[in-house]
Amino acid sequence: MREFNVQLFSKRLKDLRSEKEISLFQLEQKIGINHASLNGWERGKNIPAVDKVFLLAQYFDVSIDFLTGLEDEFGNKIKK
Repeated sequence: MREFNVQLFSKRLKDLRSEKEISLFQLEQKIGINHASLNGWERGKNIPAVDKVFLLAQYFDVSIDFLTGLEDEFGNKIKK
């Protein structure tokens, strides 16, 4: 079983936010997650709860598997 890849999640979250050209503050306002949590996730310091990953995936219109590093950008499963 694969572990949660904190570094890949952090990178993908930053990249998605950058692509959408929104600040952490704007993302907080849109999905209702506090700044400290978002900042910790982007810095790879904390792991979000499943419900928060779901909110982020919905907002950025990506799969949870992509956001958490189980899929690549083409929807292919990443093998261990």
